[in-house]
Amino acid sequence: MKIWDGIPKVGHVYEGPKGVKKTEKTGNVASKRDELSISSQAKDIQTAMKALKDIPDIRKDKVEAIQKKIEAGTYQVREEDIADKILKSIAEKKSIE
Repeated sequence: MKIWDGIPKVGHVYEGPKGVKKTEKTGNVASKRDELSISSQAKDIQTAMKALKDIPDIRKDKVEAIQKKIEAGTYQVREEDIADKILKSIAEKKSIE
């Protein structure tokens, strides 16, 4: 039986890499700047959204016309229209849930 001073060729693993090359220094690398560009379609949408924000939520002319009819007693709503609105409202609430 032979007893060696260590296991042959295993000790060489820890001697360090021999075939590794050093990296070469490169020239100065210019850094790039981030750019942001907005498409013409996005600009159009932005313009439309701004215009919509400027429009009031309440159409005063319609409200005043209905108020005048109510005060004069000439404002009438059909029962079928009221029932349709109620049913549509219920159906929308159920579809959301």
